[in-house]
Amino acid sequence: MNIQQLRIIREAVRRSYNLREVAAALFTSQSGVSRHIKDFEDELGVTLFVRKGKRLLGLTEPGDQVFGIAAKVLTELDQIRSLCDQFSSGDSGRLRIATTHTQARYVLPAVITEFRRQFPRVHVVLLQGSPSHCAEMLLSGDADVAVASEVLRSQTGIAGFEFYRWHHAVVVPRGHALDDEDPLTLGRLASHPILTYHDGFTGRHQIDEAFSNQGLQPEIAISALDADVIKTYVGLGMGVGIIASMAFEAGRELSLRQRSAEHMFGSCAAHVGVRRGAYLRGYVYRFLEICIPALTERVARRIVSSVEPGLALAEND
Repeated sequence: MNIQQLRIIREAVRRSYNLREVAAALFTSQSGVSRHIKDFEDELGVTLFVRKGKRLLGLTEPGDQVFGIAAKVLTELDQIRSLCDQFSSGDSGRLRIATTHTQARYVLPAVITEFRRQFPRVHVVLLQGSPSHCAEMLLSGDADVAVASEVLRSQTGIAGFEFYRWHHAVVVPRGHALDDEDPLTLGRLASHPILTYHDGFTGRHQIDEAFSNQGLQPEIAISALDADVIKTYVGLGMGVGIIASMAFEAGRELSLRQRSAEHMFGSCAAHVGVRRGAYLRGYVYRFLEICIPALTERVARRIVSSVEPGLALAEND
């Protein structure tokens, strides 16, 4: 049994059992991957994968158990490397941030600018995806920290800290019927085609819930991953946009007007999360503190090392 065999088991699951992709990810040959799998199964005396001919289709019951243990072992090895790197390379290294388009585009630039000023030798890697994908990358060890509005507060295995609160805004072309509507209501919004986020993105569930609570079923004409796309189609007259308020740049969106929608949809919270029990290098804690100045390294370390569900910052002061 060796580490490469464990890596192959993990990558096989990650790559949907495509051995060509597994080989590419591990910088080896497909035949080498197949040989490692056969040797590992022979050594253990069990079949790890369900097969159809030479193709892998999934894990057997013992294979599923072995995969779980292998993932934990590899995570612990990564922890050892991180610990050693902390002492050997000081303030240099890599910070992998899993985040959504909205956070990467509109919120994190100021944070990362300050972080890079303090740690110029740290390479920042932005890994963009859906909120659930961000959580998965964090839990798998592919990311050091995650920033998103959904998932991170409630996900088992993640210590989530409230970063900031935000609200939605309505965006319309200047001169639109809702441009000077006062007060702006859900009923008036529902009389127009709606352009907003995909399910699971940027507080979409609160938008749907607000309409549902009023017995309204608006026409969702277009849904998209990010506000830039939504604003483009609003400008083309496709409908009324509902976006995160920080995604509207008044100095650049001259043909559009933003209307506050907090009174209709309430406020949302964005969170910063790290994996519980993970060994985090000092600059990761500093990143957390830049995001949330009241979150000191001492407090963060205590929470990250605990096994309790994620806590709001106010509960940890």
